[in-house]
Amino acid sequence: MTDIPLDTFAGATAKPRRDIGLKRRYAAERRFRIYGVLAISVGLLFLAIMLSSIVSKGYTAFWQTSVNLPITFSEKTIDPQGKRDSDPNVLIRANYPNLARDALAAKLGIDPDDRAAVGKLKGFLSDGVRTQLRDMVMADPSIIGTTRNVWVLAGANIDSAFKGQIDLDVAETNRKVSDQQIAWMNQLKAEGSITGRFNTGLFTYGASSRPETSGMGVAIIGSFYMMVIVLLLALPIGVAASIYLEEFAKKSRLTDIIEVNINNLAAVPSIVFGLLGLAVFINFLGLPRSAALVGGMVLTLMTLPTIIIATRAALAAVPPSIRSAALGLGASKTQMVFHHVLPLAAPGILTGTIIGLARALGETAPLLLIGMVAFVADYPSTPLDPATALPVQIYMWANEAERAFVERMSGAIIILLIFLMAMNITAIVLRRRFERRW
Repeated sequence: MTDIPLDTFAGATAKPRRDIGLKRRYAAERRFRIYGVLAISVGLLFLAIMLSSIVSKGYTAFWQTSVNLPITFSEKTIDPQGKRDSDPNVLIRANYPNLARDALAAKLGIDPDDRAAVGKLKGFLSDGVRTQLRDMVMADPSIIGTTRNVWVLAGANIDSAFKGQIDLDVAETNRKVSDQQIAWMNQLKAEGSITGRFNTGLFTYGASSRPETSGMGVAIIGSFYMMVIVLLLALPIGVAASIYLEEFAKKSRLTDIIEVNINNLAAVPSIVFGLLGLAVFINFLGLPRSAALVGGMVLTLMTLPTIIIATRAALAAVPPSIRSAALGLGASKTQMVFHHVLPLAAPGILTGTIIGLARALGETAPLLLIGMVAFVADYPSTPLDPATALPVQIYMWANEAERAFVERMSGAIIILLIFLMAMNITAIVLRRRFERRW
């Protein structure tokens, strides 16, 4: 028996159904795609604005204005009584800035007896010349009585003027460099005695009240110590906790509470971990303030939830057939986990660990609460010595009044962003290189 179409009656010709909402759905889909493209474009625009602002202000921090001077290490100035053999401290107490000032005056053709002209030289060279020349003499006392060509740092204001960061067209009373200093700078520039050189001090100097002698050396060492401590503590503890919760622990109300709290800790503001570290590690255990050890332990507490969540996800992604096959061949549960499941989950574990370390590297708030904002000029030799970190150093420079510190701050942000991008790129490469699709 043949069925008669419902839309056919009395010899009428059948017509296809039309979905009157089809065009509307297609239009909605196109609008959704446009909204997505706009959202991504706005995000990329703000990212480009942020990066361009940082780079435009910070790229000049990687070169520093220096002056080449023929400095005479006069014995009359350094050791007038010839006591350096019996009292080496004489070489430390010598007035080295006078040597640089006299060399600069001679270079510019200034009469040393013209006190007014010599007085205007103040600030042309960095006060860090004292340490530079002293270290040269202490390393090789035989240079006393000789003349050496030495590159010395220019003062912060001269450096800013040479880089074009100071508007020289405004009135002299409204800028920090005088017309005479500008004329001297141009004279030295014409002679090739003043130029911009790569700023190695940005990576080697410690904290300083002078912008031209400030650097990230102590902060880099402090961050390195803390990342090593976080890696040594967070990775084994996080992986062990994840293996137990995922593979061995029986489902119960206790494990459910633990899992919920781990997920909640991952969303807790970082400053809370700083308060916890202040209360436990410093006030209760009596560990030293500003130490990289305390900073590393605080960042370990903050990183653990991230590593645990990522590790559990990596373990859960291993197919149950791997576990069944291992157990079927006679492996114990421990052998099954450590010989089969854990190696297959290693790419995900490494990715989560690197992402956790990248987050810890960029944290500032918890470190401020444990005193790592201290002024530290000397390199820490152990994790128990006072230190600071890259984000904290950026924070400290941002609070300085000197204009030149803004340049240092932006340069340090560029370095920190490079480290963070390198760590995230490493995580992506490792994940794609070792990831297995089931």
